[in-house]
Amino acid sequence: MELTATVPSTSGEIQWKQLWSLVALYASVIIGWIAYYNYQPILLDKYNFNDLTLFLFIAQGIIMFVTPPIAGLLGDRFRKTKGNRLPIISAGISAAAMVFMSVAFTLIMDPGETFKWILPILIVFWLASMSIFTSPAISTIDLFAPADKLPRAMAIITIVYGALYALEPVIVDLVDFLGAPLTFVVGGVITAGSGFLMKKNMGKSLDGIVTDVKKEDTKKSDYAYAFIVGLAFGISTTILFNLFPNWLEPKIGHVFDVSSSVIISVVLFLSAVFSLPISRIVEKRPLYISLLVSVVAIFLLIYGIYFVENSYLTMALLLLFAFFYSMVSVCGLPLALSVINDKNKVFGVGIFFAGFELPNGILEAILVAQGLY
Repeated sequence: MELTATVPSTSGEIQWKQLWSLVALYASVIIGWIAYYNYQPILLDKYNFNDLTLFLFIAQGIIMFVTPPIAGLLGDRFRKTKGNRLPIISAGISAAAMVFMSVAFTLIMDPGETFKWILPILIVFWLASMSIFTSPAISTIDLFAPADKLPRAMAIITIVYGALYALEPVIVDLVDFLGAPLTFVVGGVITAGSGFLMKKNMGKSLDGIVTDVKKEDTKKSDYAYAFIVGLAFGISTTILFNLFPNWLEPKIGHVFDVSSSVIISVVLFLSAVFSLPISRIVEKRPLYISLLVSVVAIFLLIYGIYFVENSYLTMALLLLFAFFYSMVSVCGLPLALSVINDKNKVFGVGIFFAGFELPNGILEAILVAQGLY
């Protein structure tokens, strides 16, 4: 699959068709992760690989931390030598789709003792291929929206992110209904289809221009700043997904007879609902102020949610958490992009995602090692 470059949005308007293509690709990534987290323990148990659980989580953490910057370096190199960043996206999409299909074929053939070792190898390859194209793909968002409208574009991604994870229990039920082989076939088709859609719509926006590198940008990239912004977003996300369920079950779950997964789904749904109104607020003031306010608020709310025992007060704190989490989601990446030189944009996004993934990789490995995951 060969993708063609596009140009930054200079008209002052969001290029909606291209943005929706990117959103569709990102949605396929989320669905892939939901399927992976649902089937990884099942497959490991079925083929007696339970001893590899900790190894796979450590490998996942390392891959998710290291691969985005590497993919970013490759993406920027392609921009300089080939005129666009997109071949690395194409390679990652193709690899992820092929690994999906390979896993499906392997499960259909029901490998015996000799060939069952191919499954953990395929899982590692899938982790790497999914990570390879994610950050370069997301980095194209600045091509489809002017800088002052990036928070609004990110709000669309936040809506899809929040909605899909809010629907995770439904998606998991569907995955269980389809079964492992068919799930991985569908995953491969969705990934390849969303990649084709992105290629098609981006190609139509070109009008003969072959480069997306802004040569006039001479500012020095602040990678540490981009990493810290990603780290702040990653810590809040990691706590939301990995710690909140156990914290909230005795405070809200038992009282109102709902599972912790439903509570998290509601928080994510609310963050999706808040995202568009918040993006309009964020666009009217400096991004660093919005991020600073939201990050400070989030950590104070996390402290309150952990220590407060009253169920209704906890629910109020969760509502505020959803609001400020949405704000971080909307302004985090645009702020990181704003401190990176355009010639190193994809690498900068990779650094942002490395910071985002680091807390999750560390915490999940610790929880698995302690038998709590």
